[in-house]
Amino acid sequence: MKNVNSKTSNKILVILGPTAVGKSGTAIKLAKKFNGEIISADSRQIYKGMKINSGAVPITNKKDNEKIIAVSDGIPHYFVNIAKPTEEYSVAKFKREAEKIITDILLRDKLPIICGGTGFWIKAIVNDVSFPEVKPNWKLREKLDKKSTEELFAKLKKVDPTRAKTIDAKNKVRLIRALEICEKLGKVPKILSRGHTSSVAIAPPRGTTSFHSNWEFLQIGINRPKEELHERIKLNIKNRMHEGMIKEIEELHTNLSWNEIEKFGLSFKLIPQYLRGEISLQEELKEKIYLAEKNYAKRQMTWFKKDNNILWLEDYNTTEKATINFLQ
Repeated sequence: MKNVNSKTSNKILVILGPTAVGKSGTAIKLAKKFNGEIISADSRQIYKGMKINSGAVPITNKKDNEKIIAVSDGIPHYFVNIAKPTEEYSVAKFKREAEKIITDILLRDKLPIICGGTGFWIKAIVNDVSFPEVKPNWKLREKLDKKSTEELFAKLKKVDPTRAKTIDAKNKVRLIRALEICEKLGKVPKILSRGHTSSVAIAPPRGTTSFHSNWEFLQIGINRPKEELHERIKLNIKNRMHEGMIKEIEELHTNLSWNEIEKFGLSFKLIPQYLRGEISLQEELKEKIYLAEKNYAKRQMTWFKKDNNILWLEDYNTTEKATINFLQ
């Protein structure tokens, strides 16, 4: 089905939710139905050599106008498997690059579909967030990197309690970045959204927001009962272990130190422990990964539930109907 928008379309679909909930499958089906292309909003899937552990969809690469684009099930995916794990890929950089790609997709009369579970990356685009211009302080980062996440979080609480309330206390990379900004500016500036909410004369449907001056978003959250989500996480881990999660980490370690790998958290932190003999059995490893990803899903939902503009749906049919209404 062709996108019902005209070439001057300004509409963008967002499919979000916690890990293993089924975002990618939903986004691909919608892309096929509505002539769409997918912008991945996942802070781990962007890196090369991490497809299995990050839960990325199976992809092949296609060269198109000098750009390498990931393709899954015939649908182009942007921001999957493009950056080196040692590369600094900030949310600010993601926002700049994603906005260029979204503009290009719209000009080609296709539907941009942002799909992912990294809430801050999604918010950066939907709310048109501006970020403080603070260059990396490599000496400070090296010093902070030697501290545990608990130590870093305690330090952030002391220097900037306001930012400490909103940050992911388990994310070492973000904690270091926040402390880096505090070192330069005294505290992390309040995030600014430069746009405005929709000014439609009648109340817009739940899930619809318009912060960019000429873009309108429908944010759909994929929702499932907690028990079902936990079973999906467990099955997802089982399948990914079969695909080679452990081997992928071994291959990463040929170019990266354990410390560099462990910064990515979840299985990236636990599998190195298994390979070093700190976790003795694979069954114990799988259970620890399951608990880590279950807790991660809980943190993701805590973030998403703060946004009242997200329309939460449980099945594909209602998601498709909501998309049709939005595009019309």
